[in-house]
Amino acid sequence: MIRRTIKEITGMIEVLNDTSSYGDTLVSGISIDSRKIEEGNLFVPFKGERTDGHKFVEGAIKDGAAVAFWQKDVPNPPEGLPLLIVEDCLTALQELARSYRNQLGVKVVGITGSNGKTTTKDMAASLLSLKYKVQKTEGNYNNHLGLPLTVLNLDEDTEVAVLEMGMSARGEISFLTNLASPDATIITNIGESHLLDLGSREGIAEAKLEILEGLKDGGLAVLNGDEPLLMERLDGLGGNIKVQTFGRRESNDMYPVEIMQTGNGNEFRTNLSDAKFFLPVLGTHNIMNALAAMLVANHLSIPFEEMAAGLESVKLTQMRMELSEGQNGEKIINDAYNASPTSMSAAIELVSNLAGYERRILVLGDMLELGPLENEYHTRIGEMLDPGKIDLVFAYGDLGAKIAEGAEKTLGPERVYAFADKEMLSRELKKHTDSKTLVLVKASRGMKLEEVVASLQQE
Repeated sequence: MIRRTIKEITGMIEVLNDTSSYGDTLVSGISIDSRKIEEGNLFVPFKGERTDGHKFVEGAIKDGAAVAFWQKDVPNPPEGLPLLIVEDCLTALQELARSYRNQLGVKVVGITGSNGKTTTKDMAASLLSLKYKVQKTEGNYNNHLGLPLTVLNLDEDTEVAVLEMGMSARGEISFLTNLASPDATIITNIGESHLLDLGSREGIAEAKLEILEGLKDGGLAVLNGDEPLLMERLDGLGGNIKVQTFGRRESNDMYPVEIMQTGNGNEFRTNLSDAKFFLPVLGTHNIMNALAAMLVANHLSIPFEEMAAGLESVKLTQMRMELSEGQNGEKIINDAYNASPTSMSAAIELVSNLAGYERRILVLGDMLELGPLENEYHTRIGEMLDPGKIDLVFAYGDLGAKIAEGAEKTLGPERVYAFADKEMLSRELKKHTDSKTLVLVKASRGMKLEEVVASLQQE
C-alpha cells in the first residue's frame, strides 16, 4: 500500500491549505470507511445521498487516521486536525493514484470485456505469479473509485498489477486506462451488457477499445479475434502497439487444437505449444479466457511450457462457475455473479454437454441492462434450449418470465416453472434434485440468485 509522508503527498496532488506543521507525518494506506480505519490511514470522506463522510473525519483521526481529505466546498473544517483541503475528494484520490502508479516500477495488465473480465483477471494473475509478485483487483473494485483504491493498495515491491476495468458508459474505460497506464491489455469479448447505455454492440466495441488509449508505447493489445467488431477496427487503432489475437478460429495467433471436457474442468492444447494444459474451470468458453491470459503472460517472459502449474492452481472469484454440492447430493454450478445473452448461452451449452447426469436443471433469472430488446433476448434464451439435454427450467424475475415463455415452446409447459419469489422457487426445486442432478444457477448480480444456491445447500 502507499506509504508517503504528508509532504510527499502534497507534491503528488494539489492541496489548498498549509500542511507544513504535520508534513513529516507518515501516511500508510487509504480508507473510505471510517469504521475500518487502520493506524496511519489517509481517510477520504465522500458526500453521499444519505450521509456526508465529512461528519466522520474527527472520529477517523481519533481512531488512528494520520490525516483526512476535506473537500473545499464543505463548510467548517475542524480546527487543529491534520487535513488536506482539496477541490474534490474523488478527483484528489484519483490523481493520487495516478501519481503513485507512475512512481512504481510495476507492470500493469488492464482487462476489460463484456464477459469474462474477472475470470481472465484471476487466470492472468495465477500465471504471472509463477515468476512475479502479483496483485490484482479484488472484488468489484473496477470502476472510477475502485481502480484508484486498488492502485493505492499496491505494495512498493509488487512487480505486476492485474487490473480489471469495468464500465457502463462511453469514456469510463478511457479514464481508467489513462490512470493505470497499462503495459498490456486484454479485451475478452463484445457481448450485450450495457446495451441500455450504449445502444448497440458497435457502441460497446468502441467503448471497450478505449482501453488502448492508455496502453504504453510498445505495449501488447490482446484481442478476441473471433469478434468482427474488434477486428474491423484494427486499422484505426494507431500508435506503436503490438496486437495478438485469440479465439476458436485458426486465423487467430493463438487457438485451441484439442479440447477434452472433464467433470471439473478442461484439458486442452494450443497451436503455440505441444504442452497439455488442465484448467480447473468449467466451460469451454473459459479456455478462451485462458488463452488471452497466456498471451499476456508470454509477453511478460513466461514460456508457454511453464504455464501448466499456473492454470492448474487458478482460484476464481466467487460465483464464477463455482461447483458445489447440495443437500440432496445434486451438483450445483453457481454462476450467479453476472449474466448476458452471450454468457448465459455459454453456460447452458456447458450444462447441456456435461456427461454423467440423469437430470439437468436450469435456474435462470433476469439479465439486466439490455435495453429496449430485453424481452426478446430473454425469450430467445428459452427458445434455444434443447429438450433432449435440458430437463427442467426454473425462471425467476420479471424478465425471467420471458425465458420461461420461450422455454415452454421448446420443452413444454410441464417442464417449466416461473417464480417471483425465491423461497418458493427453492422449495419446489428441492423436490426435483438428487445425486444424479446437475443444477445451473445464473442471472445478473442484482437478482442475488446465490440465495437459491445457499438454500439448496441447507437442510
